[in-house]
Amino acid sequence: MDTKLRGDIAEQAAILHALKRGWGVLKPVGDRLPYDLVFDVGGNLIKIQVKYAWFDEPSGNYVVDNRRTKTNRQIMIRDIYQPSDFDFALVYVENLDLFYIFPVDVFISYGSEIHLVEAEKRQRKPRSAEYRNAWELIINA
Repeated sequence: MDTKLRGDIAEQAAILHALKRGWGVLKPVGDRLPYDLVFDVGGNLIKIQVKYAWFDEPSGNYVVDNRRTKTNRQIMIRDIYQPSDFDFALVYVENLDLFYIFPVDVFISYGSEIHLVEAEKRQRKPRSAEYRNAWELIINA
């Protein structure tokens, strides 16, 4: 499965989760913008960046790249997101059908990758744990 297909799956899952919550969903035309969707939550328009997390066998974690990727036929360019690019990043873990809901400032504060720990293998919860299915962050935005 290529990365474009994984991204499409994550976007459709985000749309489904939003619709089940009674939110409106707007989808920009094309893929030039730094966000993928807009949720209408009680009249508030919230820009959403959607990412797909892959499973990393060696670490046993799900991983997502928190950089913007632009491609053409010859090259792939990665760049960091800016705080004004979107309001929330939704990171989809397909095997578990769950999302991590990161406010933009938290999402861009990580290095180039975010490791999501789904196994109970640590004494201390990872920093990302508080964002697991944290849909209330969007409601309270």
